[in-house]
Order: sequence, then C-alpha cells, then structure tokens
Amino acid sequence: MTDLLIVLAYFILIFVVAVRGRQTGEVSSEEYFLSNRDLKWYSIAFSTIATNIQGYQFLGMMGSAFLFGLAQASLEINAIQGILMAAFIFVPMYLRERVVTITQFINKRLGNRVGLVYSVANLVLFSTITLGAALFWGAYAAELVFAEYFTFISDDRITRIVVILIGLGVFSAIYTYLGGLAAVVKTDIVQFVILFIGATIVLLIAVHELGGWKQLYIKTPQLMHLHLPADHPKLPWIHVFGLFLLNINYWCADQSVIQRSLAAKNLGEAQKGLLVGGVLKYFMAVLIVIPGIALFGIVGQSGIAEPDMAFPYLVNTYLPVGVKGIVLCALFASLMSTVDSTFNSLATLFSIDIYKMYIKPEATDYEVVTAGRRTIIFTLLTGITMGMVLLYVKFENPEAAFTHTLNELRYYINCGIVVLICSAIFMVAPSKKLALVGFCSTIPLHLVLIHFFPEMNYFVRAFFVIIIGFGIVSLSTFKTGWYPWRKLYVPASSRLTYYAVALLFSLVALHVIFH
Repeated sequence: MTDLLIVLAYFILIFVVAVRGRQTGEVSSEEYFLSNRDLKWYSIAFSTIATNIQGYQFLGMMGSAFLFGLAQASLEINAIQGILMAAFIFVPMYLRERVVTITQFINKRLGNRVGLVYSVANLVLFSTITLGAALFWGAYAAELVFAEYFTFISDDRITRIVVILIGLGVFSAIYTYLGGLAAVVKTDIVQFVILFIGATIVLLIAVHELGGWKQLYIKTPQLMHLHLPADHPKLPWIHVFGLFLLNINYWCADQSVIQRSLAAKNLGEAQKGLLVGGVLKYFMAVLIVIPGIALFGIVGQSGIAEPDMAFPYLVNTYLPVGVKGIVLCALFASLMSTVDSTFNSLATLFSIDIYKMYIKPEATDYEVVTAGRRTIIFTLLTGITMGMVLLYVKFENPEAAFTHTLNELRYYINCGIVVLICSAIFMVAPSKKLALVGFCSTIPLHLVLIHFFPEMNYFVRAFFVIIIGFGIVSLSTFKTGWYPWRKLYVPASSRLTYYAVALLFSLVALHVIFH
C-alpha cells in the first residue's frame, strides 16, 4: 500500500506541475511548440537528458551490461561526442535561422522536396518505433518488476502490460496536449530528479550487495573493459566509429532532443545546457551499467533467466517496501519524459512541416496548434499499436538483449537522416538531387550489406552505409566545396570553449583508463 500511495502521489504531482500556470485560450505556435524561446540552461540540460533516458536503459541496457559489462557504457558516454557537435556546430546554425523544426533548416539548404522526405521519415520513425518502444519498455518494466501490484488488472501478464501501456500513453498525451513544450519541460525536470533518485538507490544497493566498489575488479574483472574484441557480435570496439555518426542523428538532428535547444533564450544558454547534459550522461552511464555488472558478480552467469531480468531481480530481491515505490516512479518517469517529448515533437513536425507548409499555408496560429494537438491524439494510437507489436516480438525471443534489436530497426532510417543533416551543415551548396539519392540509398545499402555480410555488427554496418550515402552527396563538393571548420565552430564565449575541451578530454581519458 505504501508503494502504491507513492506512485499515486507521483502522478498527481506530474499533472499539477504540467497544468500549473498554463495559459487558457489561444496560444501562439511559438509558445506552444518552443515555450516562447525562453528556456534557461538548467531546463535544457535536465529536460534533454530526461528525454534521453528510457525504460530500455533500466531493463535492456542493464541487461546488456550483465552480459557484456562496461562496454555497454560506451553507448552512454560517447553521446558526449554528439552533444559537443550539437552545442557548437549544429545549434548555432539552427538558432541563427530561427527555425522551429530541423526540417525548416533542411528546406533552406537542400530544398523542399528533400525537406519533405526528411520530415516524413522522422514522423514515421517517431510515431512508430520511438513512441512504441518507449511505451513498451515502460509498461514491460513496470509489470515485470511490480507484477503483484497489477494483478487487479488481470491474471494474464500480457493483458496487464497492454493496460499499463495504454494508461501511461494516455496520461502523457493529456498533459502534453494541454501544455505543449512548457508542460513537457517542467514535468521532465521533476521526472529527471525522480528517476535519478530511483536509479541511485538501485546502484548503491547493488554495489553494497556485491561487497563494495573494489569487488567490481575482484569478482568481475572481465566485465570492466570499455573495448571488446573487434569480432564481438554486439559491441566490438570498432562500433565507436558507427556510433559517432549515429550520435549526430540523435543529438544534432532528432527533433525531440534538439527542440529544447531551439527553445533556448540564447546561444549561451543552449550551449551551457548541452554541456551540463554531457556531464549528466556520465552519471547515467554509472547508474545504468554498474548495477548490471554488480549483479553478475553477485549471482553469476546463470543467476537470472534472461538478461532483461537484471533490474527486476535487484529490485525484488534487495529493495524494501517504500523504496520500491520510488523506483517504480523512476520507471514511469523514464517512460513519460520520453513519450511526452516525442508527442510534442510529432505535433511540431506535422503542424509546421506538413500542415502549415502543404495542407493549409494560410493557417492561423490557432489552427496550427490545433493541428499539432490532433497529431498527438493520432500518434497516441500509432504508438500504442507499435508498443503491442514490440511486446509480441519481445515475448517471441525473450533471451535476446532486446535493446540491440530495437537499435537495428531504428538505424534503417537514422542512417539516411545523418546523410542529409551532415550534407546540409558541412557542404557549401550540396546538390539537392544527390542529397535525395544519398538518403534513399541507405535502406538498400543496409539490405545489401546484411545479405553479403550477415555477421557484420550493426554499428559497423551503419558506419559503412552512412559513409557511402554521404559520399554520394559529396560528389557535389567538387564544384562548391566545404564550409571551413573555423566558421562551423561557434561558441557563445571562450569560457564555454574551455568547458567543452575539458569534457572532450575527460571522454578520451575514460577510454584510455578503462580500455
């Protein structure tokens, strides 16, 4: 009962925070989608990282850490590469153009046809895999860890997960529908604090049960390496090359992530927020990966039935009543902070890129916001549907580290997005036709590489796909050339440059120390 009361209080708090101070009546599109471009650095930092953390980190990545060790942290800490590029190369260009969506920037650099393809690709990806995966992981994790609390729903496990999935999706959609980005950012800050507290509790208890931090090297030394052999099937050390390019997609061009920076009060606030977000990624790597390694040291290879059971095992075995409620809130927070951001970005993309651009160019702000709100309702349905599909896929192959399965699905579209955004940023006058060819070539390239090199790691495959696609567009640079690097790098102040260099060197140091 104590745990359930904590969860109930959490939902009440989130709803109150979301609707408190909300303006009634008509709101402008800039107010609804970009919170009047008035976000401070702390809002950008906490909301961005809260959006990034999902249920799959607690289940999928912790389970992967149980199998592969510290190498799983590579996906967290190497995000700093993308964050730094976003802060000092991409975001300055976006803010200079005062775009609401990344598509508007693509339109200016590569033409409306390429921009339309770019927007549709993102709309499809966000409304299916991104939204469905977030809903699936949150509901799956909640039921897996706290099944006894949800038996009143049904005796059937799948039914319980589906009901939780629908309930959390509807709740997140309601407050996003009402408050727009302002509500999303305010709730994300609260949710980040809650998920940070919950994850810290699990970390400390896991390390305590192991016998202390030193035991990580005594009992699990084979798992304390960032770099695995080049022929490792899931996380070979050479995956960092593909990961570097894919981080450009997520941290520099993903509307749900970059939208906070677009809403920054100024460039300095955006860059400070992203730099703080980079530091927070270090903490999240520790909170997500170390408990999985510690559990391996506690129970051994055969101690749990499947890797995704690592997090549930720690919670159900070692956490007392009351504390479990906090951890359940953390799981819900990881879900809702991603889902609400995705809803808001889907509303922004459709209403600005499609509705205002093609369906009704003369639309008023009220009509644009209304179109965005209707998008939230529609994509709630697509997200729930995809969540159910992923639930079926998961139960068909429960032994797999499912986070890698989802990554492979995303990268079919993400690789093409990297090709387009890099062409728009780094080339002086990229060919619009070649840009479209480069983007469209990425999916068949994936299929060809899978056919001829089925054992190739999917990160490595993504690297080759992006390089080939980008190489196609680069043919246009023989006449027009590249932007000079000195013009690409735009810091708001020299102090921020020092912080950026320090953050970059810290990343290099970690790779050397934990090699």
